[in-house]
Amino acid sequence: MSLQFSPETKQRFDALVTRYPQKKAALLPALWMAQEEFGGWLSPEALTYVAGLLDLPPSKAYSVASFYTMYNLKPVGKYKIEVCRTLSCAMAGAFEIIDHLEAKLGVHLGETTPDGKFTLATQECLAACGYAPMCQVNGKQYHEHLTPAKVDELLASLP
Repeated sequence: MSLQFSPETKQRFDALVTRYPQKKAALLPALWMAQEEFGGWLSPEALTYVAGLLDLPPSKAYSVASFYTMYNLKPVGKYKIEVCRTLSCAMAGAFEIIDHLEAKLGVHLGETTPDGKFTLATQECLAACGYAPMCQVNGKQYHEHLTPAKVDELLASLP
């Protein structure tokens, strides 16, 4: 198989598996490492590679990666914008924010802009109900009390 972790990531992986009683228990963080290492998404080859490192069938890696929204099974844009859609955010206007983003970006949920800059998705809960509606960008930046104007400012701020 041609796909492999870099020496640095392989070293992190080796240290990771020592923290678990069985190496297969390291599947979630190993998938996260692979996603970071291999361009922000988990190709079938990446899933097979991680499964092999953990002595698991590739179908197990796929079933886990397809269950959790934090894993991307297809390429995503430079900025993945995930809007929380659970009850508090929905009641505070999350679906209006999603409609605004779709119109502004020219894509629907689950799609990436033609220039590869933005991917639009939803998230089940971002655990900030008092700040609804909200979104996260690339799983790290949180933006709260969203309005269409704040969304426009956010998009303009992303180079």
